[in-house]
Amino acid sequence: MDLVSPAPDPTAYSSPIVAGNTMITSSANNTIMGTGQTTSSTTVQQPPSTLSRYENQKRRDWNTFCQYLRNHRPPLSLSMCSGAHVLEFLRYLDQFGKTKVHNQTCPFFGLPNPPAPCPCPLRQAWGSLDALIGRLRAAYEEHGGRPEGNPFGARAVRIYLREVRDFQAKARGVSYEKKRKRPKQKVATSQPQQPPHPSEAAAATATE
Repeated sequence: MDLVSPAPDPTAYSSPIVAGNTMITSSANNTIMGTGQTTSSTTVQQPPSTLSRYENQKRRDWNTFCQYLRNHRPPLSLSMCSGAHVLEFLRYLDQFGKTKVHNQTCPFFGLPNPPAPCPCPLRQAWGSLDALIGRLRAAYEEHGGRPEGNPFGARAVRIYLREVRDFQAKARGVSYEKKRKRPKQKVATSQPQQPPHPSEAAAATATE
């Protein structure tokens, strides 16, 4: 005798229902053993919140730094991280830089637009490093770090960034000094002339 499998119950499957931007999955006629009762369940999935460009970049930078700590020899924990380790991380990033920084022996040292290529290395631009430290400093405190123990705000890191800025300014012939804003000139508004008093007008005609 052949065994015949029962036909599937079409009501036993759930079908997604899309309402606007929310997906609702309904499941009905779920039989409870021994009671014959049916129940229905509804699951509401909220759309994921979109992060800003700054928040996405900050998350990527933080993951990169944590990966650097894990690959460190010996591996470092976040609580053991200091300003010296932050400087090691910044120097490590120089190999991925795209900014040409001329050496002092280069004939193009101090030229903003070199006329020919040179073998000087590529580095991370000062502006990129400064923005990176700002994001990592905020991420450190968001992950439970104490502001007074923030390694990204250490004095050694600030000095390093200032030295990188000054050297790159000399090597590339770029000035980072802020330009003074010219004071706005006040435009003198001409007041409408009031007509002379009748007595003054009479006196003026009498003298003519």
